[in-house]
Amino acid sequence: MDVRAHEWDLTPQEAIEIQKRLRPFVVTEDRLSEVKHVAGVDVGFKENGRVTQAAVAVLSFPDLVVVETAVVQRPTTFPYIPGLLSFREVPAILDALAKLKTRPDLILCDGQGIAHPRRFGLAAHLGVLADMPTIGVAKTRLTGRHAPLDTLRGSRQPLIDRGEVVGVALRTRTGVKPVYVSVGHRISLETAVAYVLRCTPRYRLPETTRQAHRLASAK
Repeated sequence: MDVRAHEWDLTPQEAIEIQKRLRPFVVTEDRLSEVKHVAGVDVGFKENGRVTQAAVAVLSFPDLVVVETAVVQRPTTFPYIPGLLSFREVPAILDALAKLKTRPDLILCDGQGIAHPRRFGLAAHLGVLADMPTIGVAKTRLTGRHAPLDTLRGSRQPLIDRGEVVGVALRTRTGVKPVYVSVGHRISLETAVAYVLRCTPRYRLPETTRQAHRLASAK
């Protein structure tokens, strides 16, 4: 039996205990093969939140052309609780990944990796359960602080929480708000930042996220 596997019908306290139990499985160094396909995952909600719709978009790399997509729906079984979003979203994301014929070499998640109070955000949770390299690319900061950034694309500052570097505030487009990059699983922070920049050729968010969001929010 895979010791990382767990149930999804949980109380919030049980979910926190699972985060603490699985956190040591997170690998924060490069353990990924040649990246030929990158994927984005995103989740939307239907019927006043009762149905979770997860989408995954697989793009060729480095040219970022969509080669495969998958969308699934399943009943929502966990409430919206900041810091525990993975328990609401990851079950449907895993279902969507299971539908793919093209296995991505790297997944960029619309959420946190280890830039999380318990160092186990959505990207870390997904990476550990799927045993795949993942990066958290969040639109907002959940924890930690950083110094001001220069306005130019590529500018960055370490995101520090309780004396630990947990991610990077990264400017992906000149003069536009930064994103927050953190390790999910099987990748180093330096490599994660490099891939995020290569996946954001025109817009603030990675092309992987943009394509997955379009699918996840479709009616």
